[in-house]
Amino acid sequence: MLRLAAKLLAFFWRRADGTEEEAGPQALELAEGDTKLKTLQGVVTRYCSDYGMIDDLIYFSNEAVTSKVLLNVGQEVIAVVQEDKVSSGLKAIRVEAVSDKWEDDSKTHGGGLSDSSPRVLIGCVTSLLEGAGYISQTTYFSLQSVCEGFKPCKGDWVEAEYWIRPGTWSSEAISVKPLRYKHVDRVCISSLCGRNGVIDDSIFFTLDSVKLAEGYMPRRHDIVNAVVVESSQSCYIWRALCITPVKKR
Repeated sequence: MLRLAAKLLAFFWRRADGTEEEAGPQALELAEGDTKLKTLQGVVTRYCSDYGMIDDLIYFSNEAVTSKVLLNVGQEVIAVVQEDKVSSGLKAIRVEAVSDKWEDDSKTHGGGLSDSSPRVLIGCVTSLLEGAGYISQTTYFSLQSVCEGFKPCKGDWVEAEYWIRPGTWSSEAISVKPLRYKHVDRVCISSLCGRNGVIDDSIFFTLDSVKLAEGYMPRRHDIVNAVVVESSQSCYIWRALCITPVKKR
């Protein structure tokens, strides 16, 4: 499983038939215009049959909940939030339940978590340090635990296996991989600004982290193939992991 992204990258360099490979559910549509998206962490404070509130400030509907976990009041969540132009309030377009439930674990294992099996956490990379980072601000991971071929960036949505260190109640990931990724073919680089750019008006990339084909430097209007991962980057929800130009016939 740790080599999942590496296999995808190898597949990407071989592909030339112009078809698209996608893993996971289809992405949410991008916000229109100059709407800015923010990733926030909070607690469900109200939940009815078809809608709920986060921190009594952020509205969300059932359609925005991506996890199959049934939300309850008190559930900690990570939400991608935009300003609702109609009500001038805040609306979550994506809500993901944080799945590291320490309290439940301690009841199940009597506090002796050193012998427990790894748990699964879905969350967002909130910070990166030299050789390490944090998921959802609380779960530490080293870059050695990241699957081969994946270089995480702040804002990336990931799935991690983790456990809690006995005696310290701190959680540490033992494996980290992209939550969702897909292969896109024959898309156009729509804009470039310094070291950052956008593909097809919907996919963010930065030269600081993207893997490029040997000898290639992206230019505006280039037609390219790319492997992209789900990531909250300003008003974009996909980030390019690697880019290669399409050869002109």
